[in-house]
Amino acid sequence: MDSSAHKFYPVHGFDSREHLETYFSNKADMIFGDDFNKFPMEWLHHVFSEGHIKGDLLIDISIGSFIHHLYTPSGYFNQILVLKCSEQCIMEVNKWINTRTGAFDWSHIMPYIKCLEGNSDQCQDKDMTLKMTITKIMKCVTDNENLTDPEVIPPADCVISGALLDFISKDQDDYINNFRKLVKLLKPGGYLILIGALNTTYMMIGQDKIHVFRYDEKFARKVLTDEGFVIDHCAVHKKTAVSDLTDYEAFIFITAHRE
Repeated sequence: MDSSAHKFYPVHGFDSREHLETYFSNKADMIFGDDFNKFPMEWLHHVFSEGHIKGDLLIDISIGSFIHHLYTPSGYFNQILVLKCSEQCIMEVNKWINTRTGAFDWSHIMPYIKCLEGNSDQCQDKDMTLKMTITKIMKCVTDNENLTDPEVIPPADCVISGALLDFISKDQDDYINNFRKLVKLLKPGGYLILIGALNTTYMMIGQDKIHVFRYDEKFARKVLTDEGFVIDHCAVHKKTAVSDLTDYEAFIFITAHRE
């Protein structure tokens, strides 16, 4: 990583609202909808509709402040614990949960849900269901061996991580070390869902060029199998957006469990 050209998220952070507006909004010129919104939501609907992944506690530990990937899982767990790396991210999610002025508008996601689930009445309740299922939002520190230190939290039936490892890892060894910390949040036999971007080196957020660790599908699979996980699903979606804001080649979606 060239630190002179790229900012490193654990050190410098980034503007989480700018991240949402650039890559997840419903602006007329927003070109990332298929990659950042549709692809992960389609696969989350697919894997959860199989009925194997469910339980009491889901932990989400994802980069930034996006929550749209939790609409489907909220119907399969009694509670969701959200871990965030910055106070700004926590504030952004809390504004949405409490329907405060200036909260990010996720209403453009509802047509996706309606298309996937085919029930407009249920879609209208999705916002409330998710807001009620998120029972706690906590700060996590990725440098710590226990990510929630000093607080100890119960192990989860499922952990979802959207691109966090991509942003907090400098190299392969760093990624593997961060992965090992992350899976400590999971109970034995629980499910892990990873969503990431392949062959990426940077993402522009406002005027900041943020470092992203570059890896490919082969590396992602090897980390999981080397750490004792069985891969249940692995899907790769090639980049559709044409933009110099970021240089990812594809998105990857993996579900796995450790026997």
